Amino acid sequence: MPKIVVLPHQELCPDGAVLEAQTGETVLDAVLRNGIEIEHACEKSCACTTCHIIVREGFDLLEQSDELEDDMLDKAWGLEAESRLGCQAVVAKDDLVIEIPRYTLNLASESH
Repeated sequence: MPKIVVLPHQELCPDGAVLEAQTGETVLDAVLRNGIEIEHACEKSCACTTCHIIVREGFDLLEQSDELEDDMLDKAWGLEAESRLGCQAVVAKDDLVIEIPRYTLNLASESH
């Protein structure tokens, strides 16, 4: 079973975490199932950038992003070459190391 290593994030996961993931599930589903509350304002429909992650290890092992995801990522805060949307990055057989960016752009949030 692949693992996802989540690097420390000041608010969401201060100590970092090592999570068991299931092949074929999205990174977002895996982290949410393990209690790490990454924002996902569009309910996982690839219509925002709130679940933006940076894949520090294992990026090349993921399926390539499609045009819709790439278009959304262009709007993400802190975009890097290894950026993906957690709702679109599907776990394969290999382990991943991810970083949750410090900030996210959420134009739909009513709590801000």
